[in-house]
Amino acid sequence: MKPLSFLAAAALSATCALVPFFPVSADIQDPPLNDQGPSRKLARGIANIAFGVSEIPFEMILSNEADGNATAFSYGAIRGVGRFLSRLGFGVYEVVTFPIPTQKGTYYPPYRSNIPWVNGGLEEFPPELGFETRYNYNRHYSIVP
Repeated sequence: MKPLSFLAAAALSATCALVPFFPVSADIQDPPLNDQGPSRKLARGIANIAFGVSEIPFEMILSNEADGNATAFSYGAIRGVGRFLSRLGFGVYEVVTFPIPTQKGTYYPPYRSNIPWVNGGLEEFPPELGFETRYNYNRHYSIVP
């Protein structure tokens, strides 16, 4: 056996023996920015333009539950109109700039998230009204023998 082929075989054997000990850090199947891409930014912008008006009745309902009818038709309506106009502006901005990562080099929303203990911020998409829900309910029916 030639010395060069012996060295190659030894190096290959050593590499194969050590492969299980190398740390693997690859995320090929689901990269971190997969959820927030240009298509999600475009969809978020269109949703904010088309359904942002749902902020008005939503805020009126929240104000009515918290403080009553007078608050719902004054403060709730004004706050809803303000949130609608901000959604409309952000929606137009996101539709125009959807192919460009504008938020610190990413496609995340440009507005502050709706933190539960802070009075302000927006959810990523407009609120749902009516019987729609984002929660998956599952009914289990049992068969009685």
